[in-house]
Amino acid sequence: MWMLATIVAFFIARAISRKLNTPIMNPLLISIGILIPILTYFKVPFETYYAENAWLSFALQPAVVALAYPLYEQLPQIKSNWRIVMLACSVGSVMSMLTSTLIAVALHTDLSLIASLLGKSVTTPIAMEVSRNLGGEPAIAAILVLLVGLFGAILAYPIYNMLNITHPVARGLTMGTVSHALGTATCVEKNAEDGAFSSLALVLCGVITSIIAPSFFAFALWLNA
Repeated sequence: MWMLATIVAFFIARAISRKLNTPIMNPLLISIGILIPILTYFKVPFETYYAENAWLSFALQPAVVALAYPLYEQLPQIKSNWRIVMLACSVGSVMSMLTSTLIAVALHTDLSLIASLLGKSVTTPIAMEVSRNLGGEPAIAAILVLLVGLFGAILAYPIYNMLNITHPVARGLTMGTVSHALGTATCVEKNAEDGAFSSLALVLCGVITSIIAPSFFAFALWLNA
């Protein structure tokens, strides 16, 4: 029942988004606005809702894999820009975790929350696993990923337009580095080249974050000592 409700809510949200044609009316954001009041009214526990949507959650992983197709289409472009790609993804991943760590430590945040924060800019399955391995809360990590992705999907292109950023490498890499799958989906809708570089950044940043997140958590422990 709740999986059907989720699907119906999404199609309604997508129709509204296309009709209004404004970045703030993101389909995911509208879907959340539809579903949360309904679930609250019927007092549906999160565990029940999540269990009934297990197939949709499972579909997220092959959907991310499917983003490899734009990569194949833009392979020559990617090969010619591989140095920029690696530099942007490495710096983006490091800065995302460094700023999260420093701000969290400055605010005397609990270590379990810091562990959950470190994966906020990568796709949900990776962020949850990073959080789990560091002793954080995977559910919090998933919420943070959702929030970061929504901010990117809603605000990125207006910012690009305001700053006159038009190059697909710049737009795609920044979106994929910061706003993972949600941002990448927005890129794919806007421009195939943007989507290809965003997909690549999503994958590379996920790998980089998985490798170096424990070092940043150790850094947070050292700062708290």
